[in-house]
Amino acid sequence: MSKFTSASLCVALLSLSVAANAEGQVLPNDLAKCRSGPSTLVQISGVKAGSGKIRVQSYRANASEWLAKGRWLTRIEVPARAGSMTVCVPFPQAGTYGIAVRHDFNGNGKTDLSSDGGGMSNNPSINIFNLGKPSYKKTAFEVGNAPRTISITMKYM
Repeated sequence: MSKFTSASLCVALLSLSVAANAEGQVLPNDLAKCRSGPSTLVQISGVKAGSGKIRVQSYRANASEWLAKGRWLTRIEVPARAGSMTVCVPFPQAGTYGIAVRHDFNGNGKTDLSSDGGGMSNNPSINIFNLGKPSYKKTAFEVGNAPRTISITMKYM
């Protein structure tokens, strides 16, 4: 990963860190909630280590809400597990959404640019031109009235 790409990823992680104090619904990782209704089973791969926490946040996929402070819908926070993990994200209704994942490597609740990782729905490229915050159009996916599965690959510096 180039230094520009890494720096851009860090900017995106900072956005997630700021949004962590927002008002959304914090939920447990209940895989049973992804058996019916509008929901997404998020398969996360490339988790660097089993230390710290993984935070998965959902947003409506539009310009005013995607990664905006205070605009996340749900957050699921789980202990990190090296390799791959699965998290269930329920949605209030069918619609267009985006998912952002952050690995707080040391679990300190702060963004550590040299160790934390991140990823987003549709695995968009992150570079100096989009400053680590890809357009909602690149991360958006449709959720119907039945569960679906998406894959997110983590990126680290």
